[in-house]
Amino acid sequence: MPWFVWLLTAAALGVAEFFTLTLAFGLLAGAALVTAVVAGVGIGLLGQLVALGVAAAAGLVLVRPVALRHMAQAPLIREGSDALVGRRAEVMQEVTATRGLIKVSGEEWSARALDESHVIPVGSQVDVMEIEGVTAVVYPRELLP
Repeated sequence: MPWFVWLLTAAALGVAEFFTLTLAFGLLAGAALVTAVVAGVGIGLLGQLVALGVAAAAGLVLVRPVALRHMAQAPLIREGSDALVGRRAEVMQEVTATRGLIKVSGEEWSARALDESHVIPVGSQVDVMEIEGVTAVVYPRELLP
């Protein structure tokens, strides 16, 4: 019956992980599951404790840092209007600090100039610097460094 105790311990640690999201309790729950298997095979208490220690150490020392590094990375794929930032566009109507129209990725977007003193003429190439609601904030390509 010791395997059942380890299984309950794994479940309790899994619940703790659910509420804390630290990854530590989840890895300890995995170690408790490994120990439950070891206990189910019939290995004694000393072997169970060794299995628990090895599995917990492997999880916390090897797996957790790699998982945390992957979780900290920004997503590689931008979606929706965020995907337009950094793209080149063509001015369809003169762009000023308050209004204008551009064509980017085959779609027409309302636009305004990033620098309020710029007036960007029709046919100019611009870069989309950011999206504010449904308006693209643009900057002329010829002025970029």
